[in-house]
Amino acid sequence: LFKCEALQKTGSFKARGLANGALEAQRRGAKMVVTHSSGNAGQALAWAAKAVGMEVKIVVPRDCPAVKKAAIENYGATVVLCEPTQTAREEEAQKVVVEQGAVLVHPSDNLAVIAGNGTVGLELEEQASKHFGLGNGQDSASPCLDAVIVPLGGGGLISGVATAIKGLLPNCKIIGAEPRNADDAFRSKAAGRILPHDGPVKTMADGLKTILGEHTFPIVASIVDDIILVDEDDIASATRAVWERMKIAIEPSAGVGVAVAVSQELKLKHPGLRRVGVILCGGNSDLSVLSSILANAEPLEARCGRTY
Repeated sequence: LFKCEALQKTGSFKARGLANGALEAQRRGAKMVVTHSSGNAGQALAWAAKAVGMEVKIVVPRDCPAVKKAAIENYGATVVLCEPTQTAREEEAQKVVVEQGAVLVHPSDNLAVIAGNGTVGLELEEQASKHFGLGNGQDSASPCLDAVIVPLGGGGLISGVATAIKGLLPNCKIIGAEPRNADDAFRSKAAGRILPHDGPVKTMADGLKTILGEHTFPIVASIVDDIILVDEDDIASATRAVWERMKIAIEPSAGVGVAVAVSQELKLKHPGLRRVGVILCGGNSDLSVLSSILANAEPLEARCGRTY
């Protein structure tokens, strides 16, 4: 069962959390908000802040897809470019806070943002119970979901989804989906502490390059059951399959979750899963780049040895 957040306002689940974050900042008296983003969070905060009458500035890495930069500006935000590192993003955003009096709304490591993202899990549970015709969280004898697969970057989405789903379906497995080339969450969970990237991150799933934070790491460490890594070729094939078969324009970050769903590792580590939810987290891509990825991607059946 796919949760199609690519169809959400601004093209990703980020609209949920960042809208809640903007409203919380406004309640605190903010006139200007800022975040740092590879694109999706920037678009979401730009849209949300303008909707409630606040000025907004978005710190964006220079290698962010052009379509995402343009969309941020089209929503009325001022774009501030920075070097493509986590440290540069955070430092530039803090500079806006100090020099211009803005309130930082972190794209993932913010409790209001996490709570807003949790609505993805609440809706998925309700939709699953209707789709499968089984019991909801009040009927543990026949839970409507055996597992939920969530793309994992900074952890804001999986933290909200895991909190909501585990509250309703305690036995439902929450499985993080992460690119092997951006495996900081996998390594952090294994080490029991937040670990940064070892160097520059090169993955087509540009929305999953960020690292866990002080709010998201404890949730991932405690209630996320597993994190499965997938290679770039797997991501490309899964993304292509969704475009071709489902006719939904997802970005590669969303393809990561699909790649995990069809992986041999999931089947071996978690046998017997029948009712699985997969979050298609967003659909904002630079088509000039994505078209080449899709054209060169191997068909999913060839990679998995199965027909879908």
